[in-house]
Amino acid sequence: MNPTCLECSGPLLGRADKKFCDDQCRTAYHNKQNKYTSRLVRNINRQLIRNRRILEELWQKHPQQKVPLSVLYETGYDFRYSTHTRCLEPGQEYVFCYDLGLAPLENEQAFLLKKDPG
Repeated sequence: MNPTCLECSGPLLGRADKKFCDDQCRTAYHNKQNKYTSRLVRNINRQLIRNRRILEELWQKHPQQKVPLSVLYETGYDFRYSTHTRCLEPGQEYVFCYDLGLAPLENEQAFLLKKDPG
């Protein structure tokens, strides 16, 4: 029995360990395999970029200031997505979206923070 292409099931000629008949079939096969993962990652990255843009706009208006959490909700900030967290002060955890972060405070407020590059 001759080996066949994983994508189009056409006959394979050449090396014994060959899996695809050409680059087009190889690319199509891998694109199908990664379709779900690519969509998931793309959607998460889109929300991270949106969150960062919201923090940037708020930072320009209120650098190192408190802002109401309601403002974040109204602008579409999604608290489920962040790039990392950091404890910069004892008992105070900052949630970052790349270089911009916030720390939830009492009274439904958040403190904005921008990390120095480097």
